[in-house]
Amino acid sequence: MSERVIPLVDQRVASLPAHVPAKPIPTTGLLGDALGRPLRDLRISVTDRCNFRCSYCMPKDVFDKDYPYLPHSALLTFEEITRLARLFAAHGVRKLRLTGGEPLLRKNIEILIEQLAGLRTVDGLPLDLTLTTNGSLLTRKARALKAAGLHRVTVSLDGLDDAVFRRMNDVDFPVADVLEGIEAAREAGLGPIKVNMVVKRGTNEHEIVRMARHFKGSGIVLRFIEYMDVGATNGWRMDEVMPSAEVVAMIHRELPLVQLDPAAPGETAERWGYADGTGEIGVISSVTQAFCRDCNRARLSTEGKLYLCLFASQGHDLRTLLRSGATDQDIASAIGAIWQGREDRYSELRASLPPDDGQGVRRVEMSYIGG
Repeated sequence: MSERVIPLVDQRVASLPAHVPAKPIPTTGLLGDALGRPLRDLRISVTDRCNFRCSYCMPKDVFDKDYPYLPHSALLTFEEITRLARLFAAHGVRKLRLTGGEPLLRKNIEILIEQLAGLRTVDGLPLDLTLTTNGSLLTRKARALKAAGLHRVTVSLDGLDDAVFRRMNDVDFPVADVLEGIEAAREAGLGPIKVNMVVKRGTNEHEIVRMARHFKGSGIVLRFIEYMDVGATNGWRMDEVMPSAEVVAMIHRELPLVQLDPAAPGETAERWGYADGTGEIGVISSVTQAFCRDCNRARLSTEGKLYLCLFASQGHDLRTLLRSGATDQDIASAIGAIWQGREDRYSELRASLPPDDGQGVRRVEMSYIGG
């Protein structure tokens, strides 16, 4: 077996300025990018830290005890995040998803959730406020998150076999504690709950049907995600990708499925229902079936850089604008200009693109901007 070489490149220093255009861009809720895609979904990373060391996201040989995490002063404050989220909502965002790292590691995150819960869409409706977590702290925090205004959670869980799960999270964390956290979230009313399983061939594909059986009839939607080439530290190889079509076929042989219509425009998951009506699964095929055409998501890093694609190499620096005394109109116009110039469609072009941008700047890591 050849030795894995991991390029140590810090994407946090690679950024583009966020320019305020000469002509203000109005906040009509109708902002479109260069390919006509609206802005509807904002993923907000609130921390670059995580208590797991999953090999596909934060491998221990890179994110070790000496890894230089961002200092607290570099992170956006809760007030800065809320201000930006309000301006994104004015441009048409309807859904906010808090991510990390592990977002529940951010101290007093309930305060941020309470602030975000007070925001409204251009139609005057509450934003859909969600959070993705590894579930390790849910038992302790579920009720407080609900009380603060969080609507629902998505929990990452890559298998039910305890040995497999402990090996994949690489910190010896037991699967039973994650399942307890999911139950705590359900009891707190943080639903409908989704569970995400990253499928890595040769590692956990034997857990697919077992996971499907476990969550079938529970009211929890289980989603299978193809192992993605995000960043440069996870040693991604195409032969470790299990196409979603194989996942669906594997489950269908044991638990018959019927295809369902998309839940909403731009939805990343293809939906399949159990033929007996006892629930559904989803598959996210970002490697084998590009969904760039309808992508309506932007991503905000923990220190205020706006990324237009999960596979981007550089973000646009909004923090400098925030801390320079810029007005809301200035910042909203800068966001509008960035989105209007967006033409990202990495998944459609994957095979023809180099691993970096030609200047040695590699794609941003999932642990930095969330999935």
